[in-house]
Amino acid sequence: MTILLDEIVQSLELWLKMIRKPQPYVDPNLDPVLLVPGIAGSVLNAVDEETGKEERVWVRILGADYAFRTKLWSRFDPATGKTESLDPKTKIVVPEDRYGLHAIDALDPDLVFGQEAVYYFHDMIVEFIKWGYQEGKTLFGFGYDFRQSNRLKETLDRLAAKLEEIYNASGGKKINIISHSMGGLLVKCFMCLHSDVFEKYVKNWIAIAAPFQGAPGYVTSTFLNGMSFVDGWESNFFISKWSFHQLLIECPSIYELMACLDFQWEHKPLLEMWRERLHADGNSQMILESYPLAESVDIFKGALANNTFNYNGEDIPLPYNMEILRWANETRDILSRAKVPPQVKFYNIYGVNLETPHTVCYGDEQTPVTDLQQLRYFQVIYLLLWVLLMHLVDFTRRLIFSNPNIFLPYQPRYVCVDGDGTVPAESAMADGLRAEARVGVPGEHRGILCEHHVFRILKHWLKADHDPYYNPLNDYVVLPTAFEMEKHKEKGFEVTSLKEEWEIITDNRDDNRKNIAADGNPMVSSISVSQEGAEACATVTVYPQNEGKQHVELNAVSVSVDA
Repeated sequence: MTILLDEIVQSLELWLKMIRKPQPYVDPNLDPVLLVPGIAGSVLNAVDEETGKEERVWVRILGADYAFRTKLWSRFDPATGKTESLDPKTKIVVPEDRYGLHAIDALDPDLVFGQEAVYYFHDMIVEFIKWGYQEGKTLFGFGYDFRQSNRLKETLDRLAAKLEEIYNASGGKKINIISHSMGGLLVKCFMCLHSDVFEKYVKNWIAIAAPFQGAPGYVTSTFLNGMSFVDGWESNFFISKWSFHQLLIECPSIYELMACLDFQWEHKPLLEMWRERLHADGNSQMILESYPLAESVDIFKGALANNTFNYNGEDIPLPYNMEILRWANETRDILSRAKVPPQVKFYNIYGVNLETPHTVCYGDEQTPVTDLQQLRYFQVIYLLLWVLLMHLVDFTRRLIFSNPNIFLPYQPRYVCVDGDGTVPAESAMADGLRAEARVGVPGEHRGILCEHHVFRILKHWLKADHDPYYNPLNDYVVLPTAFEMEKHKEKGFEVTSLKEEWEIITDNRDDNRKNIAADGNPMVSSISVSQEGAEACATVTVYPQNEGKQHVELNAVSVSVDA
């Protein structure tokens, strides 16, 4: 019987080994990576300091708006530079599960349907683990209270402690920081204010979609109309735009995202309004007024002069906060002084090919702005009217659909520039730092974190590909496959085109020169593919060396299909 039992146990153990999931591949030679999110990119929990009870308040679905208003609404304290929750019993913390990765992975881990709306670093984390990274050994996350200033001492002290922790956990290896969006401003502040710590622990810093000179259109409409965390039908399950609006008016981080006044914008961002002007003879004229960056503050002040919200039965004034603006201006001064330490390499990936709000316009010639305080209600009025009229008779609905612009004056309209849909490429490129490379990648502001081309570039820069012959420039010229051409054909497209730019900066002058013609003129090379009724072509231009920089431009990619 004993022998039989032993055989059964051995057979069971063998069976368990066979069905056990294989251990993930771990590469012991990799340097550690720390992922740093942008605004609204960290899970936040509220802790009741009396009972110790902890609940997630960002992001969640059930009771989301109520929890947001009661736990996250806050006021700024100019003495400390910190925005404090209105509930005195509430403390906001960032969960540290999975070595900080839990807080930046899926922002609502419980969400089953529409999870792509709250996926954040998830795809990148999965990809890194495939490459051999290991949570807690070579892969970490740093979530933070995104309401706060990017130079808040409390946050920067936590980041310093995190870097030391990672350095020790990895056996003394220096760290690669990958930041997204506003996380780039946080890292840049830290690099300036704690340069010794940064140089001691950091090997490379890769910024993705960072608003180094601000996000003008995004911030202007946020101050006047609020912000939606997600677009489309999923927005009905998240925080209301109005609730977000009231929170962000007291957030230093939003003021620090305003367009930089000292930056020499190629396309100057403006706030525009149609206004009616009365002449002495009693006649009136519609005028489009344009306000540059400095003068836009007066519009914000006027629009929010009587803004209030009700908290626990008390009406609390919430005007545009000049104390926060002064704090944010000091932050921008700090950011302008930042320099990359000599032993650290900096890389910049920015999004292109999407229309990105830059100048914001309210009203039109038929419906001018008559009262600045109406501006913050325009979006609300538009949505309420739309919902109301959608429930009226078919005739009214047909009228709306046959005149889609009938209510456009009740929402902001944008003059757009190239970018990622949120941050203009012009802003993201202008990091003001010594960069190893700056790369423009077609992609949406959050979606760029899931782009496989970004993964390929990161893999190379992090030396996780073990491919000595790989060159990001060559990889970047990707022509359509036969399958992709067929997809174009099915959709009836005749031609698609795009323009991308690379700026490669290297100290190896010999490598640079081999890409330049002997006479110093740009060297142009063409790549083409043809296949039964379809063709694709690319033209690459390499410009002469200039102050150690080699500028490579992919002029066009075109696809032609016989539909």
